[in-house]
Amino acid sequence: MSTALVLLFLLALAALPGAMLPQRNLNVQKVSQYIAAQPTLGPLFDKLELFDVFSSFWFTAIYVLLFLSLIALRSQPVRAPRNLSRLPHHFHGVVDISHDEALTRVRQSLKGWRVAVRSEKDSEVSVSAEKGYLREAGNLVFHFSLIGLLVTVAIGKLVGYEGSVIVIADGGPGFCNTSPAVYDSFRAGSATDGTGLAPFCIKVNDFSADYLDTGQAEMFTSNISYQSGQDIATNTWKDYRLRVNEPLRTDGARVYLTGHGYAPQFTVTFPDGQSRTETMQFQPDDAVTFLSSGALRFDPPGGSFPNPDERRKNQIAIEGLFAPTASFSGTLLTSSFPDARDPAVAIDIYKGDTGLDTGIPQSIFSLNKEMINQGRLVKQDRVNLRPGETRTLTDGTQVRFDGAKEFANLQVSYDPVQQWVLVFAVTMMLGLLISLVIRRRRMWVRLRPGAGPEQVDLELGGLARTDHAGWGGEFDDLREKLVADQRSSPPMRVSM
Repeated sequence: MSTALVLLFLLALAALPGAMLPQRNLNVQKVSQYIAAQPTLGPLFDKLELFDVFSSFWFTAIYVLLFLSLIALRSQPVRAPRNLSRLPHHFHGVVDISHDEALTRVRQSLKGWRVAVRSEKDSEVSVSAEKGYLREAGNLVFHFSLIGLLVTVAIGKLVGYEGSVIVIADGGPGFCNTSPAVYDSFRAGSATDGTGLAPFCIKVNDFSADYLDTGQAEMFTSNISYQSGQDIATNTWKDYRLRVNEPLRTDGARVYLTGHGYAPQFTVTFPDGQSRTETMQFQPDDAVTFLSSGALRFDPPGGSFPNPDERRKNQIAIEGLFAPTASFSGTLLTSSFPDARDPAVAIDIYKGDTGLDTGIPQSIFSLNKEMINQGRLVKQDRVNLRPGETRTLTDGTQVRFDGAKEFANLQVSYDPVQQWVLVFAVTMMLGLLISLVIRRRRMWVRLRPGAGPEQVDLELGGLARTDHAGWGGEFDDLREKLVADQRSSPPMRVSM
């Protein structure tokens, strides 16, 4: 039990980094930001798996050891202490009955107790007895419920999965849970390869946030439409109001609203009059004012230039800041409030090869600096724009800021054993309550041969494992049963 308590304390201690540091399964962006902001500690923490605490090898090792330490069958009552006189309740005397009769009387008096009889040296016999079965049952329920909780959590980690996806809140196509490829980040259990996902589709129709005067978010709400099961075959959509801590539950999965941000929209009109419009989410750099940064890339429409090389050299890229409520200090853009009261952008406009067709992965929030350093992507202008404003480049290309849409960050979690986690958590608390309320008592009896053949040296010791009134009286009753109608020689000694 002491080992289990130590491991339980270590498990609680090991969970602290998971509460203090961003976790990769919840927010990959925050983990990346932390590593970038802490170039020394960040990589070290990453190697120690402090950003993946609950799936790390050391956290797993602790709860596996806890699991093993709790697998123990009920043991017999402990052996009688060497010196029973040191116990809180004690009796010592000589009884004029045979050894066998004394042992029989002890067994009868301790009916209802858990009893173990042991032979000791010099023909001594000791009887160990315990009472308080409900307390023991509570302990067992608590222990096995804790084992069940650990097992179900482990199973959930094996067969479950979590995915995060950003969806523009404009009633667009949304996403369908058909493949890990539809998610921005996806973490599958060891026994899950990401195939065979239960199909369902979600469209985010709108998003609204309630803010306090200080700018602190009070509540996020998003009206969504979804379809699952037979709804997909009939193309039937159901409506649901998604809020923080009020997930959508469908096909065994839970869909949470975990955050939001802004997706600025730009329209680039090329010299031949053809245009492209892109909406791309920006990364919130300030969690209070939602000053955000990001980048967009525009490939000229077909026929705009005579050959692919010329077309590649005339791609347009935009990188900069977005402020939902703009505040300018000279030309420096900041945001004073997280709601979109007066949106504006401060952007750098580039022309050249953005690297769209190189096959090299790029961040959606920043441009490829190597392209800029090599002169393949050249800055054309730096400008501040509000919705509807346009900047024209020297070659006649026009860049217009159309405004910004909000996006919702959705997390899809699948854990088929979550109900069992709840069941074991409830039974664990019930077992703990029982073990705290029910009292547990121990009694030891030591029988030694007396001076004569029909005499027994009888010694009793009692111990209450918890401090409850009434145990002294119960000890006296047991003593009276053992020595009832018996003459003692020498006089009996009782200590309480």
